[in-house]
Amino acid sequence: MRVIMAFFLVSCLAAGAAAQNVPASSAAEVVHYQGAIDNVKYVFGVAPPVGRLRPGNILDANSLDCFGNGIQKPGDTTAMAKGDNPLTGPFFIEGAEPGDTLVVRILDLQVDGNQGVGVFSPGFGAINSTHYTPVLEKEPLPEKIWFYPVDHADNTATFQALDSGFKVKIPMHPFLGCIGVAPANGEARSSIVPAEFGGNMDAPEVSAGNTLYLPVNVAGALFYFGDGHAAMGDGEVAGSAIEVPMRVRLQFDVVKKHSTGWPRFENEKEIMTTGIYRPVDDAVRIAFTELVAWIHADYGLSELDAYELLSKVGKIHLTEMVDPNYVVVASVEKKYLPARVANTRSGNSPR
Repeated sequence: MRVIMAFFLVSCLAAGAAAQNVPASSAAEVVHYQGAIDNVKYVFGVAPPVGRLRPGNILDANSLDCFGNGIQKPGDTTAMAKGDNPLTGPFFIEGAEPGDTLVVRILDLQVDGNQGVGVFSPGFGAINSTHYTPVLEKEPLPEKIWFYPVDHADNTATFQALDSGFKVKIPMHPFLGCIGVAPANGEARSSIVPAEFGGNMDAPEVSAGNTLYLPVNVAGALFYFGDGHAAMGDGEVAGSAIEVPMRVRLQFDVVKKHSTGWPRFENEKEIMTTGIYRPVDDAVRIAFTELVAWIHADYGLSELDAYELLSKVGKIHLTEMVDPNYVVVASVEKKYLPARVANTRSGNSPR
């Protein structure tokens, strides 16, 4: 079992890219799973696992789109969807225990179909009346559905205006809108909700080449994914991305006895932290506080020096502002950071 022990963190993951640069060896065991409408879930929580993986194993599986693949042609409506954001899983990761960190290397994501769907639903969006932010609309905006033909050859999806003949190709950037583990304290959370356990983060950072770190709250972590996106603008302001089914290849590791409080990402060039809350300024504070802590723990800068540095070179973007919690991602390029500090085990960072 390739479980990374706490004393082994520096040699296995401390080099930063080490957590995400281990190649998917041909010798790695591949676990296959086929998600379908009759075996998906609609909450992140404790449930019988649909599969078990050991650290180092690769998961080759699929997800349905956020409507359960139920919207296929003009005239279809959201009422045809059996639920929102159907999830593939959960998968039990051997050796993962509360207080550990689950490492998810995103090896490959492929749009699993020839069209995507975009939907505006009354009461769900960033600049119209919602349950959380009522405004004086004369009447609810009507439901609308757009279909996006996918061209796999040139990696684009085409926007076609409903009220004119305008068309434009959009480059695809496949990512998973939902990815996470069972929450802490015995909670079960809707697949619409993002929070500390991950969930419906709608983060384009959940894409091939990146590594995701998630807290382990229950035995086996109980990992879920779904809600594939071919492309999405910052904020997901109208309430949907280009919604698509997805094929995925993910590889797992476990960092023992070392936890992260919030989801984090890493690749060869950047480290990235999430802030997930309302109002959005609190989400920003969480993200940057997490980033300061990561830099302090792993790169040896004092918290105030890290704070000052981020004020000059840090980046942040709003991934979504339509769900029960807003999500922002803060990042810094590694070229602005000192070398990682060996034998540093303070803070919350999975190294």
